[in-house]
Amino acid sequence: METIVFIILYVILFLSTLLSYPFLRKQKRGFPIERYKLPPGSMGWPYIGETLQLYSQDPNIFFLTKQKRYGEIFKTQILGCPCVMLASPEAARFVLVTHAHLFKPTYPKSKEMMIGPWALFFHQGEYHTRLRKLVQYSLAPDTIRKLIPDIEHIALSALDSWAASGQVINTFYEMKKFSFDVGILSIFGHLDGGYKEKLEENYRIVDKGYNSFPTKIPGSAHHKALRARKRLNQILSEIIRERKEKRLVEKDLLGHLLNFKDEKGETLTEDQIADNIIGILFAAQDTTASFITWILKFLHDDPKLLEAVKAEQKAIYESNNGGKEHLTWAQTRKMTLTYRVLLEGLRMASIISFTFREAVVDVEYKGYLIPKGWKVMPLFRNIHHNPEFFSDPHDFDPSRFEVAPKPNTFMPFGNGVHACPGNELAKLEALILIHHLVTKFRWEVVGSESGIQYGPFPVPQQGLPARFWKQSSCPS
Repeated sequence: METIVFIILYVILFLSTLLSYPFLRKQKRGFPIERYKLPPGSMGWPYIGETLQLYSQDPNIFFLTKQKRYGEIFKTQILGCPCVMLASPEAARFVLVTHAHLFKPTYPKSKEMMIGPWALFFHQGEYHTRLRKLVQYSLAPDTIRKLIPDIEHIALSALDSWAASGQVINTFYEMKKFSFDVGILSIFGHLDGGYKEKLEENYRIVDKGYNSFPTKIPGSAHHKALRARKRLNQILSEIIRERKEKRLVEKDLLGHLLNFKDEKGETLTEDQIADNIIGILFAAQDTTASFITWILKFLHDDPKLLEAVKAEQKAIYESNNGGKEHLTWAQTRKMTLTYRVLLEGLRMASIISFTFREAVVDVEYKGYLIPKGWKVMPLFRNIHHNPEFFSDPHDFDPSRFEVAPKPNTFMPFGNGVHACPGNELAKLEALILIHHLVTKFRWEVVGSESGIQYGPFPVPQQGLPARFWKQSSCPS
């Protein structure tokens, strides 16, 4: 399998660098660049760059080695693209917040087409601002707090099924299902089961082909995904038509998208609505699933911490008449230890290890030139694991979050106008799942294999194989 991956990388690399490498010679416009120099670093081999070094090892080792050698700003070339890596909080803030207008989000064209070109995270400017406000409102605490009973139902259904199977499950894979169901709830509310099954069936095909080699050869994963993506548009069109015919006024995300009008009174097209729905599902599913999977591993590996979390959750459980009443928003705010566990899990795992931007003009930063067209990558994981900001950074220690981190040193959901608008929902569903897991169920990790695998987000090896079962009595 790894051999096939490397062959694909070579093909992508050759084609992309053939077109992009001459671009390196053309950075002669903008402000007088002779006043500035490129950051230190290595561009690697012609055309190939340092792609093989990055993909043949843990990417975090690659970035950390570079940082130790060259400092907090360095250059490299990956997949035919000249890049500047930034590993300091100040640099990340410069790119993502204070000078965000000098950089644009950048994704491979094949991925834009797979999700949909109107998805808000592919844009900046007025369109992005309008859509982001709408999505933020739909996922704000005042909105998602009303979803707690339904999220509890989804969590308990998932836990019951894992326990009833008696089988070892792939925790990450099952968490993807859980996150998908919560995503569907936040977007559509109580969606008809037939529609949900069709959406899930085709979404899985798109998800499988998203990171495959971009080819339209019939039968390939990418080609199947493109066809499934078209079917998703058709299904979403049916849902939208039904809502309009029944004149349903819902306060879920789809309802807000349908009711949106700009200052000219223009509404969103069905393509714009569909692209943003698919985009939000993509943004929420794998990252949230990976995050919760890591939390289960960290708790399992630290029995003393797990017992403390159980004690906190047991008190809430008992105040809810032995778990017979629904959790409330106020109770989730009282899960202080569990919440710190989530924050430390986000720091340790750093699901979003870095983000891609592209300089839209020649940019000077701390005496270095970032040429127009170069990729810029703030390295969140390097910042999260820097002992200057987090002592003993490789130790899992939730108590470090008893005090707020220094500004711009903790960015698990990104920063600035393109930060994840669904971060509160992700943390809420994690708190709810953990509450019911530790008060009504037990679990054990199967196998002793440790380490990280990337697909593309970091997850425990083999998706954390685990077995779940119901507690025989009330939590002790």
